[in-house]
Amino acid sequence: MAISRTTQNHLAKGDFSALEGEWLANLEQEPLDLDYFVGVARALSGNSEDARARNLLELLDEQLREKGAWAARLKLLQRAGHLLLPPDKIHPTLVATLGKLHGNRATYKGLFEAVGLHRAPQDLPKTWEKVDRLETLLSFDVGTVVAMEGKGVGRVVDANLGLESFKVDFERNKGLMVGFKAAPKLLQPLKPDHVLRRKIEAPEGLRALAPPDLLRAVLQSYDKPLTAGEIRDVLHGLVTEAGWTSWWNAARKHQQVVSSGGGARQTYRWADTDADALDSVWKAFQKADPRGKMDRLRKEGPRDRALRDRMADELVRVAEAAADNDPGLAFEIWFALERTGGAPEDVDWTPDDLLAHQPLRVFTGIDDRLLRERAYVMTRERRDDWPNLFREAIAREPDPRAIEVLADGLAQGAPKELERLLDNLLAQPHRMPAAFVWLAERAAVDEAIRARNPLRLLQQILTALSRDEFATNRLRLLALAESGGTVPRLLAHLTEDQAQQAEEAVQRAAALEPFQRDQLINAIHLRFRLQRKETGPAALYALHESIDAKRKELQQILSVDIPANRKAIEEARALGDLRENFEYKSARQRHEYLNARAAALNGELNRARPIDTAGMETSEVRIGSRVHLTGGGQTRAITILGPWESQPEEDIISYESDLAKEILGKAVGSTLTTAGETWTIQRIEPHR
Repeated sequence: MAISRTTQNHLAKGDFSALEGEWLANLEQEPLDLDYFVGVARALSGNSEDARARNLLELLDEQLREKGAWAARLKLLQRAGHLLLPPDKIHPTLVATLGKLHGNRATYKGLFEAVGLHRAPQDLPKTWEKVDRLETLLSFDVGTVVAMEGKGVGRVVDANLGLESFKVDFERNKGLMVGFKAAPKLLQPLKPDHVLRRKIEAPEGLRALAPPDLLRAVLQSYDKPLTAGEIRDVLHGLVTEAGWTSWWNAARKHQQVVSSGGGARQTYRWADTDADALDSVWKAFQKADPRGKMDRLRKEGPRDRALRDRMADELVRVAEAAADNDPGLAFEIWFALERTGGAPEDVDWTPDDLLAHQPLRVFTGIDDRLLRERAYVMTRERRDDWPNLFREAIAREPDPRAIEVLADGLAQGAPKELERLLDNLLAQPHRMPAAFVWLAERAAVDEAIRARNPLRLLQQILTALSRDEFATNRLRLLALAESGGTVPRLLAHLTEDQAQQAEEAVQRAAALEPFQRDQLINAIHLRFRLQRKETGPAALYALHESIDAKRKELQQILSVDIPANRKAIEEARALGDLRENFEYKSARQRHEYLNARAAALNGELNRARPIDTAGMETSEVRIGSRVHLTGGGQTRAITILGPWESQPEEDIISYESDLAKEILGKAVGSTLTTAGETWTIQRIEPHR
């Protein structure tokens, strides 16, 4: 304990006899209370009572030696040795004390010399630094169980004084050497009751513990709260992966488990008592914002009925204060209370009251999406003007799932309102960005929406990519241009006359990635032949993987093969007479071949267009189709791809082949004759 007011009065009055009596009483009751004894001794010295301070300290020192409290004596020497002993006696006394405290350890003498405690005894500040270093190293004595990040738990098996390093055996890394200087930073000595030490020394004992007791062993082993992930890592091998969820749910319900924070960084600690745990929970509840309070009520309320009621009363006061200015919050609180113990009675801010007076403010004030959806459903059940409210709510709703609920409600109860809404979204999407993104995504799976005005929807999606109103949704809109998304699917609903406008919209869409733009234009060209430009070299259609392979081949030639060949030419030229130099001629021929091949690949890649079957129409045969034929009692499946993929022996043919030219454009039921046999087209499908 610190110096009491009574002690201070004795000192102020110079009543040293009373002070000595108090000292002797404390010496009998609390001989290890060094804060008190050192404080009084220093105060006496400050009052020119050095001799009295020395006499009293000698009594304390004698008591500590009789009790064998060598660790306490060492601290006494460090804090008040200059008052107890002459300067020349401090070093030998602390050395003797260290010997009593640690002398039975096998490594003590060697480490004593390693830290240099026998040198410069007169330099006391340096001596105490050496003592600290010695005790730190002794904490890693042979046999000590330690933990090391990334290595797990191990045991110190040797201390090499010559190399000044410890040898540690870990389960998967035997004989790891850790230097004396690095050991305090890398190794953590584990006490006998530490869960990691018990895990290797007595795992069965840990497995036998009930979930709360095992969690207690974990949390009390650390001087900081742990996350659920950290707890799970500690218990790896003790709690199975399959059994983790049930174990965790049972363990964390104990009254003394206290959680802090939220989300992935929520931490847990073990309170000393149930009362301490409840007090911690209440303090955290008081500090939380209103929605944090609701979350605390949900998680912590079940642990104690009185605590739950206390939290509920506080939330009622919050809701009453918020009902007029933030009705959405009051709505959330009402349902939070209903779920955790019963809805509040005799209040004028029930959900019905709030929705009756200010429904739109309720909608926009609710953070929880599922609760907003509940408010929408309740509004439809209770108000005749719900279609107008739904239309207004759609304009403000940010979540596509909630917009889906509103739209489905209009579709069922007010279809004309929904039709007007869809028309407005297509006409002015920037006025309701979230709702338009919902519409664009819904169109990917809703044929009726795609057929409604396909060109307009395609143009608006591509325009929205560059508008600021859609900045937060740009990635979702970009995804609609990918294979299988809304934009490729809209192409099937365009007419021949609309194809040119669609291509222009794609060309103007600066936000599209080049490969996305190429895919869409290629799809337009594949569907609408009149759109294909006849000027310049003809397009070369190929699969994405074929194009990638050709690009890699060109890169290999340009960056590896040609530089290597150029070096070979220089080396061959250095050999002398070029007329008889075979190596030079061979390298030159190789040079010509590589340049010709690179030029050919570059030309082909400039003409290459990817074959994209997303949204491909199967009413007629196109590039990328697999055509199932029957004839003469036999069946045959022909796939039409590009010249790079052609494998006639596998019935994969190039669109440039005579057979492909005869099949392209034909519909199911059409016939063709090849090699003297007549075949009928039974089915057309994308090649994959």
